[in-house]
Amino acid sequence: MGRESPRILLLERVVEVVEENPHRSRLEPLFADLKSALYEAEDILDDVEYSRLKKQETGMSKKQLKTSLDNIEKITNEAHQILKSLNLSDVSKGNEKQSIATTSPTTATSQVKVIGRDEERKKIVAMLHEKAEDTLKRELSGRRFLLVLDDVWCSKDVVEQNQAQLLSVLEGGKRGSKILVTSRNEDAFSDLGPDVRYITVPIGQLDDSTFNELFMYYALGDGGDGSTLRHIGENIAGKLKKSPLAARTVGEQLRKRQNVEYWRRTKDRDLLNETMGALSWSYQHLNEQLRRCFSYCSMFPKGYHFRRNGLVKLWVAEGFIRSTNAGEEMEDVGQDYFDELVSISFMQLRKESWGEDFYVMHDLVHDLAERIAGSDCHRIENGLKGKVPPGIRHLYIDTFDLEEEADLETFELENLRTLIIRNFSCDSQNILKTMFTRLQKLRVLNIWFIDPYLAQDLVSIIGLSKHLRHLALKIHGGASTCVTLPASFKKLHQIQTIDFGSVGFFRLCEGEDKINLVSLRHVETDKFWNVVNTVSCTSAQQLGALSFSEKHGHNIEQLRDLNNLRGRLSISHLEFVKSKKEALQAMLADKQRLVGLALSWDDEGNWDSSYDESSCSPEVKLEVLEGLCPQKDLEELIITRYSGPRYPNWMVGRQNGGPNRLQVLDLRGCSLLGLAPVFEVFTQLRVLSLRGCDWVTLPDTMVHLKSLKKLSIYHFPNIEYLPVLPQSIEEFELKRCSKVFTRSCQTVENPNWEKIQHIHKRDIKMEGVMFDDDVLIIGERGTNRAAERRSWTPAGN
Repeated sequence: MGRESPRILLLERVVEVVEENPHRSRLEPLFADLKSALYEAEDILDDVEYSRLKKQETGMSKKQLKTSLDNIEKITNEAHQILKSLNLSDVSKGNEKQSIATTSPTTATSQVKVIGRDEERKKIVAMLHEKAEDTLKRELSGRRFLLVLDDVWCSKDVVEQNQAQLLSVLEGGKRGSKILVTSRNEDAFSDLGPDVRYITVPIGQLDDSTFNELFMYYALGDGGDGSTLRHIGENIAGKLKKSPLAARTVGEQLRKRQNVEYWRRTKDRDLLNETMGALSWSYQHLNEQLRRCFSYCSMFPKGYHFRRNGLVKLWVAEGFIRSTNAGEEMEDVGQDYFDELVSISFMQLRKESWGEDFYVMHDLVHDLAERIAGSDCHRIENGLKGKVPPGIRHLYIDTFDLEEEADLETFELENLRTLIIRNFSCDSQNILKTMFTRLQKLRVLNIWFIDPYLAQDLVSIIGLSKHLRHLALKIHGGASTCVTLPASFKKLHQIQTIDFGSVGFFRLCEGEDKINLVSLRHVETDKFWNVVNTVSCTSAQQLGALSFSEKHGHNIEQLRDLNNLRGRLSISHLEFVKSKKEALQAMLADKQRLVGLALSWDDEGNWDSSYDESSCSPEVKLEVLEGLCPQKDLEELIITRYSGPRYPNWMVGRQNGGPNRLQVLDLRGCSLLGLAPVFEVFTQLRVLSLRGCDWVTLPDTMVHLKSLKKLSIYHFPNIEYLPVLPQSIEEFELKRCSKVFTRSCQTVENPNWEKIQHIHKRDIKMEGVMFDDDVLIIGERGTNRAAERRSWTPAGN
């Protein structure tokens, strides 16, 4: 099977060459065959990998394997002939990207190969550079200047490009000189050199009126008149999707022909090909893997809100991400790929109304991705009507609303690798099972369910999809919903990501104790880890929430070898951890990529018969928290229902080793037997949130928290006075404390009132409130411990 890897590389190389060929339209049938052969070769390797994980021979029959290999051999031989006829490099040179001819303006130097005259060439170039540099330095000496560099590009493949050297001649200019650089690639600014200070100003999308004005400027000029042309021009402008590049390209062509008939013909034409030149040039500079990642995005609707981490996980699941560096995680390579798409404006950063980042593709960029993807990607946005074109590999469906099983006959499902359904409104079990028994090559399955019972039906047969890597079943059944995992679920040897939405409980079918999912990397569902043998998941990067129970054989030692964990981790039911020695087995200090940690004791109301209340005394809790010291670069820490006699040394600065860059600290329902804690060690703390604690005061040393921006105090019934607060605080929240204390903070000249006068934003309330879904719910609604345990989101985020 090892021989198939270079053949895949060869097929990829030929696919790339044909894709870039100016005569691609004539090669389209062959191009389709090549892509099909590439997919088939990948399927073979995937089958071999599955069998390796299962520790047996390949699952394909010898006849199937021979047929597939013969077909790949045939296509590969044709590929060799193509390479020879086009006079292009063989697979051995597949990493040497071909130079791409372009008429797009660029500041990168043209690459011309000189053979046999290297020394003479160097001397001539040096002489010309020296003369030009001397002249420029002399002209600029002592003068203030403005240099405009328009449409600057950087290229990692152009070794001799050195913009910093070119700019060195400007050092003789007078102080206050400026350089204005425009670029579609943010990396171009850093290429100006480490000593050049720069400010980036993102240029947003034009509104309709401004874009129309821009287009008319290029099409008619400043003095352009002609109401008929202007009316036709408005219709043309509406097709250009607010692209300034398209406005200039099309407008300049129209300006040469100021006649109504030509403008009308232009209005009725497909303008895509005329306006895609610069975008296509950008695309052709991407490597082969990144091209596949980009074209994959065409499956999603225009205007879709992409999340960086979610999209990268899909790329990894599809096998688009590769790395030759030992120890480098595929997700990290994918993040670099995503950043590259952002740097050339193929992805544009936006923010949701609640502050979360997302990314969008400009409509023209989306059109380019669709053109490149061809028949690989398809989406259905207005209900399942008509037929799904053959050859589809990646399918997005907005609403799945089939009513008859016979309607499935119009669907080409056998080669499908991705299926994303935003709304599964069909209520037929037969349709569901018939459809998924045909999805034998599926790698990504992402479905939003309304009916949790239908989701359970799908789970019961999901083990048949041996190629599956990404499983997201968004089941909105609430915390009381339980999903039973069948015995076949343990056959998902290649599964990387699992997300079951807001499911409250998981259980295995009768006779099963634990399931081994050796490839599992991301779990975005609380409670799922209770049924997984974590010892077999050392590559795990995302756990979500983990709770312990002796009854079910869960212990904190299972975290020991999971050192690839990243992001945020929540650990509950710490009352089952009996000592510092046991807590140290989690080795949290070795989890170098964790940015957030939530630790919770849930001993009140614990119904586990194995729980011994006497084993979780305040002294034991102190030992356990001491042993759970996290890594030094942790940014967010939540501690819930801790009632030790004091706080551990790593939190109060009595010894080194704890997090020294903590930015958010959130203490919830923590009682205190002694004095208030001292948190001077957290010198970079920005947000301090204290909820439902029985302290009588806050630490007197809080004034030393020079970076603190927000202080929140919720339901502190015993607090009487505030200490001196740092001047850095910009936001102060006080809710559900005693009437006396609350009024003291609102009474002019009261000492507590005086201590918060420097704070610009103050929110002081005395009535009962519900703290969203992540803290104690106090007042008439009682106390919601489940909400307290479920939450991750720290205050201030």
